[in-house]
Amino acid sequence: MAAEAPRTAGPDAPHVPVLLRPLLAAVAPVSGTWLDGTFGAGGYARGLLEAGAERVIGVDRDPSVFAMAAQWAGDFGSRLRLVEGTFSDMDRLAGEMLDGVVLDLGVSSMQLDQAERGFSFMKDGPLDMRMSGAGTSAADLVNEAEEAELADIIYHYGEDRAARRIAKAIVRAREAAPITTTRALVAVVESCLPRPKPGQSHPATRTFQAIRIAVNDEFGQLIEGLEAAERALKPGGRLAVVTFHSLEDRVVKRFLLARSGGEAQGSRYAPERVDAAPAFKLLTRRAVAPDDAELAENPRARSAKLRVAQRTDAPAGRPDRSSLGLPQPAQGPAPRRKGH
Repeated sequence: MAAEAPRTAGPDAPHVPVLLRPLLAAVAPVSGTWLDGTFGAGGYARGLLEAGAERVIGVDRDPSVFAMAAQWAGDFGSRLRLVEGTFSDMDRLAGEMLDGVVLDLGVSSMQLDQAERGFSFMKDGPLDMRMSGAGTSAADLVNEAEEAELADIIYHYGEDRAARRIAKAIVRAREAAPITTTRALVAVVESCLPRPKPGQSHPATRTFQAIRIAVNDEFGQLIEGLEAAERALKPGGRLAVVTFHSLEDRVVKRFLLARSGGEAQGSRYAPERVDAAPAFKLLTRRAVAPDDAELAENPRARSAKLRVAQRTDAPAGRPDRSSLGLPQPAQGPAPRRKGH
């Protein structure tokens, strides 16, 4: 999936979140206290409050979203509580057991539209990409990481077969001058890849996705967030996760499968595994995709997938992370490909 796919709709309805209608249908009836772990423009939080949630705790690590929410958040009074932080820490941030959790992964159209954030290869701005505004920036990574590390990140997080070629071009370019803007990075990637054919994504799509994921530790946050949701949800509570690319969806799918007791046994020659009681019950056996009406409203939502599960009364635990399909860029450089 392209790194530029947003969490929200187009300019006529900029804050309508993707898959809101099927999400609300899957978790109905909505009641009690919910946590929106990726508050963003507040679309899911508003949807949950309007659907019957008594309270919603909105969590986001991007402090700028709360200033933008000020113009409407007061309409809900004490029913909406906003908290700066990461959803991987949601059980502590919530301070109470929850009736539901919603996570909407990836970068939002609101962030993409802000050139100064450096998320989009379509807008020139500083090469930043930090969702929280703190820590290592994309420019730091691009200009300081070893060539093998860059190739590793682009290959594993961007699934780009040309990872070695791109990393080599980045290192060559930064030797002449630091790469500090999105336009400069785009130019480097374009210089070493063929011009895309009609219908193909921009050459820099996968590189920008990979760097953004690395800068924000998105997969570390994802697995810790899923585990935190398991700890925070009451028996009967619902977990709804919207993903925007195959790597994220694979991790969410395998986590829910493992924690619902549906994980494969593995080799028949291995010792029989003794499984704990399932912590979740799957409410969506297959991922839910946008329908034709939603795609007509927002064609960029085409890659979105929704998975929903319900918490059981089993004690919280944690899965074997090695079985979840987490990308492993730290395992070594990207494999060499013929012609690369």
